[in-house]
This record gives sequence, C-alpha cells and structure tokens, in this order.
Amino acid sequence: MKLRSLLKFSLGAAALATFGLAQAQAPLPPGYKAEYKMSLVVGTAFPWGKGGEIWANLVKERTQGRINIKLYPGVALVQGDQTREFTAIRQGVIDLAIGSTINWSPQIRELNLFSLPFLMPDYKAIDALTHGEVGKQIFAAVDKAGALPLAWGENGYRELTNSKHAVKSPADLKGLKIRVVGSPLFLDTFTALGANPTQMSWADAQPAFASGAVDGQENPMSIFTAAKLHNVGQKFVTMWGYVADPLIFVVNKDIWASWTPADQAVVRQAALDAGKEEIAIARKGLVEADKPLLKEIAALGVTITQLTPPEREAFVKATRPVYDKWKAQIGAGLVDTAEKAIAASR
Repeated sequence: MKLRSLLKFSLGAAALATFGLAQAQAPLPPGYKAEYKMSLVVGTAFPWGKGGEIWANLVKERTQGRINIKLYPGVALVQGDQTREFTAIRQGVIDLAIGSTINWSPQIRELNLFSLPFLMPDYKAIDALTHGEVGKQIFAAVDKAGALPLAWGENGYRELTNSKHAVKSPADLKGLKIRVVGSPLFLDTFTALGANPTQMSWADAQPAFASGAVDGQENPMSIFTAAKLHNVGQKFVTMWGYVADPLIFVVNKDIWASWTPADQAVVRQAALDAGKEEIAIARKGLVEADKPLLKEIAALGVTITQLTPPEREAFVKATRPVYDKWKAQIGAGLVDTAEKAIAASR
C-alpha cells in the first residue's frame, strides 16, 4: 500500500514538473525574438545603467518572460563608439536603448538644445523642458529620425573636474586639456572658455586622466563617484551646472511593430516607471539641502568649488556667442519655447 501511494505521488510530481516546464517553455508569439538587445553607454554601477536594468526587469516580469532583454553596456554593439548608437538603433543592430541627448545630437540637431551653455539653471528647468511642450517636440524629432521614444531619464548636470587647480573663472581654464564628448557644440563651448577641448570616448578617457595626458573632464557627479575619478588625478571639482544631459528610452520601430498592442503598452509603462526611478537615483545626494554626495566626494580629498552668482555669470558671458550661434542651428523657435518654459518655472 505504501509503495502504491509512493508511486502515485511520484507520478503526480513528475506530471506537475512536466506541466511547469511546458509552461516555462511556452512558444513565443509569432514574430517575437528569444532575446532583445539593449544598448547602454555605462554599466549598472551608474544611475544610467541602473535605469536600463530596471526597465529590462520590469518588462520581463510584466510580460511573463515574453520579452527578455539583455543589456550591452559600453555601447558594445557599436564597438564602443557612442556617437554611432542612434544610427545602429535605426538600422536594427540595436533593439532598445537608453541614450544620451548629447551622443545622439549629431543625428538629431534638436537634441543640442540641452547642451546650450547655461540654459538650464536647476532641476526645475530640466523638468519644465522634458515634461512640457519642448519634450513633445523633442520626441517628435526622435520619432522622425527613426526611433520610437517612450520616456525620459537623466544623466545629470555635467560638472567640471581637473587635476591641476581650482577653477573659479574662465581664466582658470586657459590651456587645460579637457576631455569632451564628440559634439561640435562642446568643442565650441570649451574653446570659448580658453580650454583645449579633446574629443575621446569614455573608455579612452580614464587611462588618459591617470597618465596625465588629459587634465580634466565634465560629467555628472554620479559618474565621478562610480568611476572613482579621484583615483585618476581628478582632485578639483567646479559645480557650475553648465549643461545637463537628459536620457531617452527608445525602441527600434520594427521591433515595436512586432509586439502585440498589449505588450507595447507594458513596455511603454515600464519605461516611464524605470525613467522616474532612474532620475531619482541620478539626483540622489544633490537635491537634498546638505548635498550629502558632495560631502562624500570632499572626504576623498577632493576640493569642491561652488561658484558665486557673479563667478557663474562670467562663464555665462564668455559662452554667450556660442549660445547665440547654436540657437540658430538648433532652431530659434524651439529655443525660444524652452527659454519661456524655464522662465515660467522660476
């Protein structure tokens, strides 16, 4: 009797296991891929990369595994060249991405808006742009360029660091070799400030700091801490908030069209949810009154300079010709709309 009961139990357990395996291996809907490729510039140690991880996890969970996304940090799908990322999305080499408005600006001129020097004085200004009419116009431009935008994220305000001395005025930048991203607007801005801007990928930049071949760089403070830039000679930080770098969650249009409307809705909402969480992570330590992140960085032996309003105004004045030149190239109408939105947010 005991043997018969044990046999029944074993057969029942085996049947349940087989049923569970069959469910786990249920065929994907027609047109779906077993795995989708998401491109990211940085890994999950950074808020940007963390946003990608959150998005991928939410999508997998909410689609019960129908849409499985693999992260490719370091823009590995385009051999580390972040300026080629948007083209690769449009061509289908990349399925999804969270991209920098800076990196995609060579293909979409409107994205240069966020790199206009000293356009956005604070986080309220960023939100006024991304959550308003400007954000809608930018998304329309991205869509027209060939990718489907779903949500906003944020890399953050790009602060200046260097290995030589504190920078409080444009004169302090004279002759400093500063690593910048591959954007003509950044070259114009740093040239106007008297620096020697040098374009290079982030992968190449860090060894250049360590060797002293490059003096400084500009990036959000979350990048500074995650990349441990104080260990490669970056001992001086200037908090000048000259530009910020919103991120955009996008999907290749053919991939999007291959999903059911229900799954499209899931992916879009997951992007919106991940974007909100990523922005909170990117701003952590900087939006609080005591700015605990800056205290952590100062404790590493880093000198942090916070500009007074007159000191900041000197940088604004020095870069105004660049602002005016690029306003015409970006589109005066879009820039005017942005300026009005920011003024209303003050």
